[in-house]
Amino acid sequence: MPRTAPSAVLQSVAARIEERSAETRADYLDGLAATRRHNPPRRKLSCGNLAHAAAACDAHGKAALTRGSAPNIGIVTSYNDMLSAHQPLQTYPDLIKAAAGEFGATAQVAGGVPAMCDGVTQGQPGMELSLFSRDVIAMATAVSLSHNVFDAGLMLGVCDKIVPGLLMGALAFGHLPAAFVPAGPMPTGLSNDEKTRVRQAYASGEVGREALLDAEMKSYHAPGTCTFYGTANSNQMLMEIMGLHVPGTAFVPPGTPLRDALTREAVRLVMERAAADEPRGIGEWLDARSFVNAIVGLHATGGSTNHLIHLVAIARAAGYAISWEDFADLAAVVPLLARIYPNGSADVNQFHAAGGLAFVIRELLDAGLLFEDVATLAGGGLRAYAREPVLADGALMYRDPPAVSPQPSILRPVSEPFQATGGIALVTGNLGRAVVKTSAVSADRHAITAPARVFESQEHFQATFKAGELAGDMVVVVRNQGPMANGMPELHSLMPALGLMQNRGLRVALLTDGRLSGASGKVLSALHVTPEARDGGLIARLRDGDVITIDANAGRLDVAVEPAVLAERPVPAPNATPGDRGIGRELFAPFRSSVGPADRGAAVFWH
Repeated sequence: MPRTAPSAVLQSVAARIEERSAETRADYLDGLAATRRHNPPRRKLSCGNLAHAAAACDAHGKAALTRGSAPNIGIVTSYNDMLSAHQPLQTYPDLIKAAAGEFGATAQVAGGVPAMCDGVTQGQPGMELSLFSRDVIAMATAVSLSHNVFDAGLMLGVCDKIVPGLLMGALAFGHLPAAFVPAGPMPTGLSNDEKTRVRQAYASGEVGREALLDAEMKSYHAPGTCTFYGTANSNQMLMEIMGLHVPGTAFVPPGTPLRDALTREAVRLVMERAAADEPRGIGEWLDARSFVNAIVGLHATGGSTNHLIHLVAIARAAGYAISWEDFADLAAVVPLLARIYPNGSADVNQFHAAGGLAFVIRELLDAGLLFEDVATLAGGGLRAYAREPVLADGALMYRDPPAVSPQPSILRPVSEPFQATGGIALVTGNLGRAVVKTSAVSADRHAITAPARVFESQEHFQATFKAGELAGDMVVVVRNQGPMANGMPELHSLMPALGLMQNRGLRVALLTDGRLSGASGKVLSALHVTPEARDGGLIARLRDGDVITIDANAGRLDVAVEPAVLAERPVPAPNATPGDRGIGRELFAPFRSSVGPADRGAAVFWH
């Protein structure tokens, strides 16, 4: 098929990323070259070093490792058996080692990384460690690979902070080829609409805890990734569209022959990259066009708002500076092609069955809305990712996705999108900068002007709601939830009550320096307000009754209060307890004191 030139907007955004990142990217690439030159795997290790590295191997592995006669693949795994998404990874190392042997290589589990579940910690103190766990995972990945006995890496992970952390850590070893290997989604359970209905009924007191627990257990019920299109599944889309997966890997169910075949193929491909005459690493594969493709994919599928934080941090790990303005400019030309909960009622299994990412990537490529000529794990550019994997007589094969969407309520072509612009918008004004997930919100609710109702915590809001003290249209402000304040927890426990208020006919919106992630609901929400309250942001000076405008269409975020009046207002003392002590939070005080702002990736490594 003839190539379609990338649109002028894509080329412009990629060019300005390259220009603004010229110095940091050059420094990054120089560092990779120096590492490859001065610290090639195993060649600098002493006999004692090598003996330790090979001590647990069989005779073949000992010989291969000590002689350097075959590529050695380092496995970094986020396996635990508490997270449904990561439980299937238990069997992967043995499968990978066997495949590596078949392909003439060796493989070792280099190390494990922590993997916490936002679903378990939602509304709990542990959620205040969630965002920081990403940077811990990056460091744990670096520790895992630091033994310098590996020629390539396989990153086993799926969920919210795990994949971004693994990728940031892999990019610190960007001279090595690396591939990402997920587990796939759990089977479809209770419908997302019914789950939402029960949550709202519980919030209003119409049903009790037993009914709520029953609904939740039917929704999250088996090994595999949660099936809504939150950050975990957005991660898988990103790894696919950035060419870091085996093509078609993202949404194949766990425990199936096809999933095992794709995992073996990851071993083969990464081994080939490592055995090349002049191997190139993951940090050299990814360039500005790869990150533009990632942003395009996020818009086209209505992905998680968390990636306006994570992608910025990941790019910086590769020496690139991407900005929220890059996201906004691409949103103006990228249409929304998918309706997956919370943007619609379908889950990722239904999306995958309708044609999934292969359909989306083909549509975007044909419309000039992706860069095709980029380096990928599969080789040959991004067009290889516009096909679906199948097994034929036990062999992995590929076929074209449907020419026409069999489910236009879930998946549409570029010529008939759900909306003409991307699923995420940037709003700016005298209150700073924030992001809005427009794809989950009906078009008639993309803008609001209403008085503020200010809260210092989600618990404060919930108590006020339960007391029946919230009436009339309003912008609910929940502040002191940014990375410097308490680690920037997700605030999902706000959504049932806000959704119920909206269902009752009120015009409501949320304004916060915290997060909601990909599971943000149908209420207009301006998230990641920067500067945050703890960093001198004007959100700290808002009071009940201040008239706030959030307009995703016009890109506005304003309060109708004179600047001089705002400047004279005292800033309320922040809460003394959240983010300070208990459930491990005291160990993360250095992170809170050194973290950068949300629009720069909320990382502790770079500001």
